[in-house]
Amino acid sequence: MTTSTLYLASRSPRRAEILKAMGVPFILMLSDIDESVHAGEAPDAYVLRLAAGKAAAGLQQMQAEQRPELPLLAADTTVCIDGDILGKPADAAHAAAMLRRLSGRWHEVHTGIALASSSGIQTALSSTRVLVDDLDEAAIAAYVASGEPYGKAGAYGIQGLASMFIRRIEGSYSGVMGLPVFETAQLLRNAGLSLSGNHE
Repeated sequence: MTTSTLYLASRSPRRAEILKAMGVPFILMLSDIDESVHAGEAPDAYVLRLAAGKAAAGLQQMQAEQRPELPLLAADTTVCIDGDILGKPADAAHAAAMLRRLSGRWHEVHTGIALASSSGIQTALSSTRVLVDDLDEAAIAAYVASGEPYGKAGAYGIQGLASMFIRRIEGSYSGVMGLPVFETAQLLRNAGLSLSGNHE
């Protein structure tokens, strides 16, 4: 069973790794959109809006550059605690402050995905609860110094050094990484793409 190629509208190396592990060939299609949070916007609605926005922007770019028409996958991930959205840290102090807030507590990670195809833009959401161990100042400083928090929502990457202080998750590990495999596979199949790992 062959797999159709698609465009991936993401700079995230984690999303690229997950797609490769799924056996899905892709071509990067990078575009930028405004990622500002709207007033009163819920975290799950926020990631779904951004994912759909990235997919729409990618479609426009595909047409403007007269590229071959292929399905386009986009995603967005955010970390939420106490109803507040934690984006990517601006600097070391910001990263440390986020980690202090997450220390010893549960938080939520929401990943919205969107697939643009001939049938329109379809979206799906993955939400996972994550429990972080108690972190002392030395552990926080060492983790920030590693450079891993930068470019990651909530200032940590579950697949890297941060895995040592993640006590428990309830939900999708790949969703926390940035691309939930189950929901992504469903969207691809619904759009008529064949997956090499399809056991149906």
